[in-house]
Amino acid sequence: MKIDDALKKTGGLPANSPAQARTEKAADKTEVASTPSHSVQISNLSTQLQGVQSAQAGSAVFATKKVEEIKLAISEGRFQVNSDKVADGLLDTVKDLLNSRKR
Repeated sequence: MKIDDALKKTGGLPANSPAQARTEKAADKTEVASTPSHSVQISNLSTQLQGVQSAQAGSAVFATKKVEEIKLAISEGRFQVNSDKVADGLLDTVKDLLNSRKR
């Protein structure tokens, strides 16, 4: 394959170069961005949902007092694990995972 050095022979880039086309496209995009867009209104339901969300964000996901009691019981050696309850929880989790894959 022979490579022809057409740019040196013509004295530069052609008048309609890809770089020029990119510049023109960028200019078009800025014009589109400066035009006014549609207005948006938030419904009452949306406002209520935002209120519920902010109320939930302030509350703890878990009971901090209960966690502190468990930590203390573990550190004092009083905490006992109920293996039946742990096994049941594991089985339930595995069942849920298997059922979600079947869907």
